[in-house]
Amino acid sequence: MQVNGRPEVAGLLDRLVAEEGLPDRGGLQAWSSLLKAHATLLRRLETDLAEATGLALADFDVLAQLANAGGELRMTELADRALISRSGMTRRVARLLNEGLVRRANADADRRGVVVVLTDAGVGRLTETVPVHLRGVKELFITHLDEQELADLKSSLDKVVVDCTFG
Repeated sequence: MQVNGRPEVAGLLDRLVAEEGLPDRGGLQAWSSLLKAHATLLRRLETDLAEATGLALADFDVLAQLANAGGELRMTELADRALISRSGMTRRVARLLNEGLVRRANADADRRGVVVVLTDAGVGRLTETVPVHLRGVKELFITHLDEQELADLKSSLDKVVVDCTFG
């Protein structure tokens, strides 16, 4: 049906959802809730961390990924773990280099790859920021769910994780 030469908008989404074989909107409502939770939690964690420590959440993630890996990673693996493109990681590492939080080194095995290494200053910065970040995660996320809900959420989300390596 058309109104003023345009398709009828009322019910359009419902019709398109039905055409795609989704019998109800429960799946889309869950998807919408996931997107809202992700966006609002990250926005709040980013703001709180930056205000309390001056460190961006993405920079914190890079430092944490390095620490979790024992203090160093190849640039490509670091980008994969932080879920950002390699070019984005190059720019982020350049900023962290300027702050003295990481350093670059040649990979021992082949001398062609670049390894990013957490510096003592980076360890110190991470030590300052981890408590702030963990308090935020606890306050904004963990305390709102019981142990079973946390386990169910993890299990459910693990089923839909896709390859997120970026070029």
